Amino acid sequence: MATAKYIFVTGGVTSSLGKGIISASLGKLLQARGFKVTIQKFDPYINIDPGTLNPYEHGECYVTDDGAETDLDLGHYERFLNTPTSQANNVTTGRIYNNVITKERKGEYLGKTVQVVPHITDEIKRNIFQLGESGEYDFVITEIGGCVGDIESLPFIEAVRQVKWDVGVNNFLVIHLTLIPYLSAAKELKTKPTQHSVKQLLEAGIQPDILVCRSERHLPPEIRKKLALFCNVHINSVIEALDADTIYDVPILMRKEKLAERVLAKLKIPNKNEPNLDQWKVFLGKLKNPTDEVSIGLVGKYVELPDAYKSIVEAFTHAGAVNECKVNIEWISSETITNENSASVLGKYDGVLVAPGFGERGVEGKIEAVKFLRESKIPFFGICLGMQCAVIEFARNVLKLKDASSTELNEKAKHPVIDLMEEQKKVTNKGGTMRLGAYPCDLKKGSKTNSIYGKTKISERHRHRYEFNNKYLEQMEKAGLMATGINPDTGLVEVVELKDHPWFIGTQYHPELKSTVLNPHPLFVKFVEAAQNHKKENNSKR
Repeated sequence: MATAKYIFVTGGVTSSLGKGIISASLGKLLQARGFKVTIQKFDPYINIDPGTLNPYEHGECYVTDDGAETDLDLGHYERFLNTPTSQANNVTTGRIYNNVITKERKGEYLGKTVQVVPHITDEIKRNIFQLGESGEYDFVITEIGGCVGDIESLPFIEAVRQVKWDVGVNNFLVIHLTLIPYLSAAKELKTKPTQHSVKQLLEAGIQPDILVCRSERHLPPEIRKKLALFCNVHINSVIEALDADTIYDVPILMRKEKLAERVLAKLKIPNKNEPNLDQWKVFLGKLKNPTDEVSIGLVGKYVELPDAYKSIVEAFTHAGAVNECKVNIEWISSETITNENSASVLGKYDGVLVAPGFGERGVEGKIEAVKFLRESKIPFFGICLGMQCAVIEFARNVLKLKDASSTELNEKAKHPVIDLMEEQKKVTNKGGTMRLGAYPCDLKKGSKTNSIYGKTKISERHRHRYEFNNKYLEQMEKAGLMATGINPDTGLVEVVELKDHPWFIGTQYHPELKSTVLNPHPLFVKFVEAAQNHKKENNSKR
């Protein structure tokens, strides 16, 4: 296809309906027919990016190879499409306004009154077209965050209206995701919220082409007819989106509802190819028919909101399917773990992951967790701060450096085994200034991590400020905590492993960010396998 087609996914009635999953599922169905697809997310908040947001505010902050801190929906896009995203795939109101104000200060609008229309909307459109004009994609799917009718999203909706006339009706399509609630007292599905939502879109000058209706119950033909009549869409374009057991069912459900066929027909693209979803179905088959199960404890500080660890949860889903094993994740607040209760809290698990995080709250609990896991030989996996806690614990309890700590937790620590990088000491702005994105790592031959990856040179994504202090490296390695992954450019430690332990690995990087359905991350795959082995050993001792 010579020209990229632009598909917009909007939402109404309520947030959290699953625009990201619908966008990713449609992208998967188009990709499975041989098309090249990318998906971008436009977020209406004024933060430049979600990097400075508390996970309780916005869930996980996802990081791309090029170092962009982005919305967690980009994780879904990558996990479904198995293709990397970038800075261009996530745009916020903050970035739009920042770009426009920067141009105004440089004098690029000299003599002009800078306004929402056309200057803000033009900047939004520039970002919409950026990926499509690269020539790499047949389809650019753009998800508009928030709800239609929100004050924040008005400029985005106006920009979408203008795009139709910029690219032509055959290159433009709007999918509106909405809710059909079921009132148990009346025992009926209600279409009025959807009618009002579509009416708001129409007031903004946009007629949706396809309605995707989230519902707990099947939509009977009369409801579809009513929606088609009142929302001015063809009855075949009223798509049912029932609640699914797993998000990975959604492409199959949308296949049954012929969502991709409706899109191709509306955009006048002849395509007789059936989507090739064989690998996807194999994955689903393994996911839904496990032959084993393990219990994994996830020690973190944001456990009340599982979305804060979304990529970790999904990486366990992918790894579980490979091992034909159901992974039961149990959430443990690190603030509740002490030296006295660590055995009773953690001893029942087949493996424990100590999660990433920032700040000192809950860190001592994570350190106590690592101590118990190290001593009891239960499989341990530490990511980012989890790896740093393993280093601090080892320094305190094995090297007997009682004051060992991270300067993030104690600036005056006598033994700062985790310290701020030199270049980070001069940083005053918090946003976008960490070590972000993909960096190379050399794995030591013969190490456990090397055998897991099957190679010595890897690239993984980072999001942190503090690093292993190499002044303590020799001391640590002599005592048995080996640095088995090193950044070749800086000499910084990326991976630590413990000798004489069945599975004790900490990574400074975030392996969960690169796990996809078709390429599960090897560290998660082998960690689940280690948990299975630990469970078998425990059972044989009983």
